[in-house]
Amino acid sequence: MPTVFSKPLSPTRKHALVLFAFTVLLLRERALDIPALLRRALKGKSRGSKTLNKDELNKVLQEVYEEEEDGSRVLLVPYRDRVVKVPIHETPKDKLTSDKQFFPPLSSQTKSKPNIDASFLKQLRAILFRVAFPEWRSREVGVLAAHSFFLVLRTVLSIMVARLDGRIVRDLVKADGRGFLKGLGLWFVLAVPSTYTNTMIKHLQSKLPLSLRTRLTRYTHDLYLSAFPELRYYRLSGRLEGADQYLTADVEAFAESLSVLYGNVLKPSLDLLLFTSQLARSLGVRGTLLLFLNYWATVRILRAVTPAFGRLAAVEARLEGEYRRGMGRVGRDGEEVAFYDGGARERDILTKAYMRLIKHVNSIYKIRIAYEWTEDYVIKYLWSAAGYALIAVPLLFTRTKRSLGIQTSKTVEREVVDNAIAGRTETYISNRRLLLSLADAGGRLMYAYKDLLELAGLTTRLYTLLSTLHNLLSLPEGKHTEEGIIEVRNVDIAVPTISSSSSSTRVKEEWEEQEEEEGGEEGVVLVRDLNLTLREGEHLMITGSNGVGKTAVARVLAGLWPPRASSGGEASITRPLPDGNRPAIFVVPQRAYMVTGSLLEQIIYPHTYRDFLASGRGIEEIKKILELVYLSYLPDREGGWGTRKEWRDVLSGGEKQRMGMARVFWHRPRFAILDECTSAVSSDVEGRMYESAKAAGITLITISLRPSLSKYHTQLLTLSGDGTSRWTLTKVGTKEERMGLHREIESLEKKLAEVEGWEGRVRVLEGLLRVTDHDNGTDTEEGEWGMDSIVRTETETETEGEYVEAVEEV
Repeated sequence: MPTVFSKPLSPTRKHALVLFAFTVLLLRERALDIPALLRRALKGKSRGSKTLNKDELNKVLQEVYEEEEDGSRVLLVPYRDRVVKVPIHETPKDKLTSDKQFFPPLSSQTKSKPNIDASFLKQLRAILFRVAFPEWRSREVGVLAAHSFFLVLRTVLSIMVARLDGRIVRDLVKADGRGFLKGLGLWFVLAVPSTYTNTMIKHLQSKLPLSLRTRLTRYTHDLYLSAFPELRYYRLSGRLEGADQYLTADVEAFAESLSVLYGNVLKPSLDLLLFTSQLARSLGVRGTLLLFLNYWATVRILRAVTPAFGRLAAVEARLEGEYRRGMGRVGRDGEEVAFYDGGARERDILTKAYMRLIKHVNSIYKIRIAYEWTEDYVIKYLWSAAGYALIAVPLLFTRTKRSLGIQTSKTVEREVVDNAIAGRTETYISNRRLLLSLADAGGRLMYAYKDLLELAGLTTRLYTLLSTLHNLLSLPEGKHTEEGIIEVRNVDIAVPTISSSSSSTRVKEEWEEQEEEEGGEEGVVLVRDLNLTLREGEHLMITGSNGVGKTAVARVLAGLWPPRASSGGEASITRPLPDGNRPAIFVVPQRAYMVTGSLLEQIIYPHTYRDFLASGRGIEEIKKILELVYLSYLPDREGGWGTRKEWRDVLSGGEKQRMGMARVFWHRPRFAILDECTSAVSSDVEGRMYESAKAAGITLITISLRPSLSKYHTQLLTLSGDGTSRWTLTKVGTKEERMGLHREIESLEKKLAEVEGWEGRVRVLEGLLRVTDHDNGTDTEEGEWGMDSIVRTETETETEGEYVEAVEEV
């Protein structure tokens, strides 16, 4: 292309070039709209053909997605009164399994001190080629290829502009008006592809991080929100703090940093390569050697003064996550904080977390002062001085002078002298422009080293998330039977550790091997050597004091915790299989969870609205379920079944717990584990819901401290609270149970018989205190101690009456 500017144009080519320039100028605005037109054309097939009204948009919000024939889903996104269909392809499970070998755990030193080394390259390669760019035909590769093409094109155009700039100045020095106008016309022609290239680079620079973030987010979501037996979202909390920061801010920061770094490395690298090759033709061997010496000196100086930006970026991300979690905690538990009037205390906690973050950020800014001062001095001033010296190289040596056409004889003609001066000016202008571009490219490469260090810190955090998720072992699935039975044999209920025993020998060996690597310790045994058999229709109540492991038993029965083998033999848990559409086991926790969605979706959770339509069960059945849990007024009060609100704040504590029972009636499981899920419900409503659940054929496993609930069960599992991890299993209504109740009543009667003696002792102590106060000169108001005694006596009597009433009811 540069030869075009050094040869005269024929009239035919001249007219064709002018016509082409005129056409491009007319279509320039239209050409800039080409990317938008292509996007609209590609999305035209997925966008609805008509504008939707409010009811249709609400229906779309409820449906959420559509099922495709190949099993994939199409997400329905309302946008400008229309629906945009976004295809969602779930990451295959076999790919997640095959990717595990590429994400081994990192050492603690590598996590705490990320740097640009072999470990960083290994982490980056695993993330890029296993997650970000899994195949060459992916959309992300297409965006990257387009971005690379325009970066290369801009470098080529920069060389053409530099040559054309030198020619225009040459013609100006020679006073060649025709050549000057011709060069100016070519300048405007060259400006069209140059400006369009710059626009596309900016557009693709913004598009690339979005594509990378989407790919990384979908992969991490598929890995994190895994179903049983992985349940990584449930089991990650004890291994990686601040998972929300990793999944949101760190993924975004990594995608943005990688995209910016790619543009700041590829384009300057091409500039250095091409500009250096162009300058070498004019500078000769000496100038080229000096040019590379300048490169080497710059790298050595900047590497010597560069701080550990990777570690600083990782610490900043961690502190940012801690501050974000603190804000989320206040928003999530605002009512509890308000009851305690703990606003001042929470403010102090958040202020402390914020100040730690700000101090760290300020320390980074202080560290950057010396680095950026050195960086600017080297890149701006040292490179400029080196540039002038390099430009002077062709003029300081005779051989180069002659190659430029500069004669040493004093008897040359005037025209030859003018041409020599013009040629020298052209060479100077072209080389100067190339050197300025070269200095800019070198500066961006030097700046990119700092960005590369920050990318190393973000890469370590993202790799830590992926490796932790990949290396979480699956929970043991246990045995399953078509019979309606739950059978527990030789199981110790303990807080799960890496080496928790399982019914699978292979999984057990993997857990033990991983414990040896990480130094895990066995958890505290809450219930020792548990053995029980529960058939359908045999309702079980689990009771005991606080902290003895009642909820832990429910977690093991539901499969959330792996069972540990007791000294009696190998641990085994047998669970029933689902019966048609009825799940085998359904757990309702004490703290009711309200999903984001409509009122209808609160009842059918975790089913979706599309599942509801496919089930063939109508709204009438939902109304009956709400009547069973005494929430039939909710649709009228809240505005209908499709109303979407923040239900966690709208519903009261009792309403949320009754909503949990409504889910039990909707799913109708074979076994329902109710973990204190009616503690905020009145006793009469609670009893009616239990009767309705039993009438629906649901076998209840209830965890509660209310003795009044035992009459709805056939077996009673009592966990001792004396620290021995013992337990007793009795049948409700049997002679053995009545004997146990009689023994407890006798023990309470003995304690009640001692009340009079305690009251007498209190009166004696009050008299002694009055005498002491009188001797000390302190007047005590009459009746002060007596009133306190009366209050205590009334409280004791009230407690006594409640317990006797409860025992009589049992």
